Amino acid sequence: MGEGEAAGISQESLDKERSVGGVQRENFSKAVKAGVKMVFGTDAGVYPHGDNLKQLSRMVKFGMTPMQALQAASINAAQLLNKDSDIGSLRAGRYADVIAVKGNPLDDISILENVGFVMKGEKL
Repeated sequence: MGEGEAAGISQESLDKERSVGGVQRENFSKAVKAGVKMVFGTDAGVYPHGDNLKQLSRMVKFGMTPMQALQAASINAAQLLNKDSDIGSLRAGRYADVIAVKGNPLDDISILENVGFVMKGEKL
């Protein structure tokens, strides 16, 4: 919603988001309470690329614990893709990109929106 108009999203689509957004959030909360395993996804083409991690704090706002949100973006997603033997967790012999932030995301998930260090493919 914050970037839709500037990005040229049609008024019809913006109106639809306004009308169904609350229902979607209610259903998300119900699913979390019911124990549904979820994965992190993105509509990154709708808003500026790089803002997708803001979704983690929304997932927590609507019922997940910070750990559940992190698992949705890592091991749960790897399992859904049937790639959990290679990705999704930090273990010897697996592919891993590593980030570092100032603070504990289990205390405040939004700190993941300000990554200070990235190691991708063993390169800083």
